[in-house]
Amino acid sequence: QVQLVESGGGLVQAGGSLRLSCAASGRTSVTYTMGWFRQTEGKAREFVAAVRGNAQNTYYADSVKGRFTISRDSAKNILYLQMDSLKPEDTAVYLCAAGRTLRPLMQNTYEAWGQGTQVTVSS
Repeated sequence: QVQLVESGGGLVQAGGSLRLSCAASGRTSVTYTMGWFRQTEGKAREFVAAVRGNAQNTYYADSVKGRFTISRDSAKNILYLQMDSLKPEDTAVYLCAAGRTLRPLMQNTYEAWGQGTQVTVSS
């Protein structure tokens, strides 16, 4: 079993930046693919970004492409999400996920989830 712990959320003004981190521990063999999803109250969880393998393959939702950057430190088992040019509509709980999936955009293919970290962007 792998444990995922997110950090780095907070309150930021529109146009600002935040960097989220997700530390993985335990059975890290399942962290071949890691992703970020986000969820707001009353809405379905949505894909944000993912990385497979040694960051050679990255994937982004259209809504964050060009503003967010996903990366990973495989030696430390940490996943990052650099979020720039934040908008109020980016406000959500951001969750980290891990799995051996080859379909990184599909949330139901991930094996482990973190508890999430709140990101609030004020206008």
